[in-house]
Amino acid sequence: MRRTLPILLVGVGLLLATVPAVAHHAFAAEFDAKKPLQLKGTVTKMEWINPHAWIHIDVKGDDGKVTPWMIEAAAPNALLRRGWNKNSLPKGTEIVVEGYQAKDGANRANGSVITFTDGKKLFVGSSAGDPGAAPGAPPQ
Repeated sequence: MRRTLPILLVGVGLLLATVPAVAHHAFAAEFDAKKPLQLKGTVTKMEWINPHAWIHIDVKGDDGKVTPWMIEAAAPNALLRRGWNKNSLPKGTEIVVEGYQAKDGANRANGSVITFTDGKKLFVGSSAGDPGAAPGAPPQ
């Protein structure tokens, strides 16, 4: 009985240590590389959270209807290493997002490249080699 409790505690500790690894999904688990999309919209919010940053945009359709979209970006640390900061994408900024649609058809996408109205492009995707990475994306 004295050995059972320490073994049980070690087992529970190991199980809890694996939870963050399971929470971080692969591109193919959620997004479809065969469904590229391009969205023109206005930034409503950017969330700097792990394991991925999220860009929220409002996209105006041909019918005038505004639809909110969530764009998954790389991890905040990766964006910071690429020169991003928390002021890089203020609310109200108009952007074009290239990326890949969520498999479930929701208004979510894995972002690859964003283009500003002045033509400046920023890579927002995951590491090179991912199906969602932009052509010529910098290696991680």
